Amino acid sequence: MKQQKMVRLVESGLMLALSTVLSMVKVLELPYGGSITAFSALPLLLVAYRYGVKWGLFTAFAHALLQLVLGASVFSTPGLSATGTAAAVVLDYLLAFVVLGLGGVFRHRCRNQATALMWGAVLTGALRYICHVISGWAIWAPLFDMPASEALTYSLAYNATYMIPETIVTALGAFYLSRAVDLREQMPTRAKTAPVAPAAFWVGLAGKAVLLGAAVWSVVEIFAPLQDPETGDFVVRNLSLVAWPTVGIVLGVGLVCWLISDLLRRKLSR
Repeated sequence: MKQQKMVRLVESGLMLALSTVLSMVKVLELPYGGSITAFSALPLLLVAYRYGVKWGLFTAFAHALLQLVLGASVFSTPGLSATGTAAAVVLDYLLAFVVLGLGGVFRHRCRNQATALMWGAVLTGALRYICHVISGWAIWAPLFDMPASEALTYSLAYNATYMIPETIVTALGAFYLSRAVDLREQMPTRAKTAPVAPAAFWVGLAGKAVLLGAAVWSVVEIFAPLQDPETGDFVVRNLSLVAWPTVGIVLGVGLVCWLISDLLRRKLSR
């Protein structure tokens, strides 16, 4: 029993360190907070999946404290009151990262390891998004003298630009890791998977590539009008200039292509 607890503690510490390091590897960083990272949430999802929600929440809380220390600039934001700072700490750091500890809730609800982890990634990504949206609407938007009627729309759009790709990246990472490693045993072992037909493999890969490409294209398309060509400054009000119907169509097409490719992959694998 003591050995198992020691293994759990050491493994969680390593995953916590890995998650912190990966959070510094930013594919895209937004000027007013938020970024697309290199699978930084995945190690915490693995801890929650392997050791349960309670231990997952504890580890995620430790990660939240580390992220707060790394993002300490929030304490010196001009114009932000003490109450606003405290609210930002709770929403953008504590709650937003603690919810990653819920990534293991589907372990006993989904027999398939990959499915459980991917749903965990989607759930935690959605909860993080909600936390950041509330923070952007209630705390950050007023700093830009933004009308209350527009603040929620801007917060929904701004936070979606990085949280949607971040969630997709995390879910894909969970999927491919699950195909290589069986995480359900006390000591992870190589996953035993049935041979995959080449056609099924390439069809599945193509669908995921299309979905990820659609997400990346949407991020670029959204940010193009947000930068002032003369000063280079980020103008949040220019979100109204984004071609949202086009972005929605591209994301929708990417999602449909992925769903179709997944159905074809399953049929070809039989």
